[in-house]
Amino acid sequence: MSRIFTSLAHTIVAGLFVVLSGGAHAQPAYPAKLVRVIVPTVPGGSTNTLARLVAQKLSESMGQQVIVENHPGADTVIGTTLVAKAAPDGYTLLVPSATHVVIPLLTSTTYDPVRDFTPISTVAVQDFVMVVHPSVPAANLKEFIAFARSRPGQLNFSASGSGSVSRLAPEFLAVETGLKMQAIAYKGGGQALTDLIAGQVHMSFQTPLNVNSQINGKRLRGLATTAKNRSPALPQVPTFDEAGLPGFNHNSWQGFFAPTGTPKPIIDKLATEIAAALAAPDVREKLMNQGVMPVTSTPEQFAATVRADYAKYAKLIKVANIKLE
Repeated sequence: MSRIFTSLAHTIVAGLFVVLSGGAHAQPAYPAKLVRVIVPTVPGGSTNTLARLVAQKLSESMGQQVIVENHPGADTVIGTTLVAKAAPDGYTLLVPSATHVVIPLLTSTTYDPVRDFTPISTVAVQDFVMVVHPSVPAANLKEFIAFARSRPGQLNFSASGSGSVSRLAPEFLAVETGLKMQAIAYKGGGQALTDLIAGQVHMSFQTPLNVNSQINGKRLRGLATTAKNRSPALPQVPTFDEAGLPGFNHNSWQGFFAPTGTPKPIIDKLATEIAAALAAPDVREKLMNQGVMPVTSTPEQFAATVRADYAKYAKLIKVANIKLE
């Protein structure tokens, strides 16, 4: 009898161990609580708009509240640092633009934009159009290059935001064509565009939405777009490939990141949910109306883009000796 009780006791203890062990290793379904999305810029910009549109859809599809918090400051460093130090559990995410890989190349940061973050998905890609003031006697890109070469250092371009791709695109153009131009620094894009229209600036790279009416109204002249295909909003403006500078396809992305170490199942789930959110007709319509092209990618594809851009901008900043303004 004692053997029977002893055997029964062992069976009960073993069963409890299995139950408790299983409970200890079981993970709650993600997400089990509120998710924070950090935007490291002020409210009102396209990155903020994108983050809020996607966050609203994620809240609906995942059954948990997904909120957007703006943490601007120090050229996006404050908000980005907050996410770099967050727990890698999928409950604190980051939505920056391509400045994410540029700013650490221009100033000291406590984080590495590649090592300390796991890319989840792009949400949009923005191309640019090279525009000049009508006082510049150039009807196309080749004429502009010839004109600028004949006047080394005499032409200028607007430089809005030290780490923005629109700021760096003219530097790429100068390096690839051997031009010498002066950068005119602006803290915001509004004044940069105003001065361009007024003729105080010769050239700039702008989003098609910003200058569509100015080009059509002959107040600015569009010479080339950085897109692979012509913009539907500016069908008369050729791409750089068509204009005689093949391979000049510089654009800016916006996307979701998580702290490095976030479990891959969470990364993959978020990527799938983000893709579904951007496929929603109402989201696509809102973005297209703002001149933003919704574009998703796998985590692996986005990671490859981030690494390539980081290397590309590091080389440019060194060659062109670009400093934080």
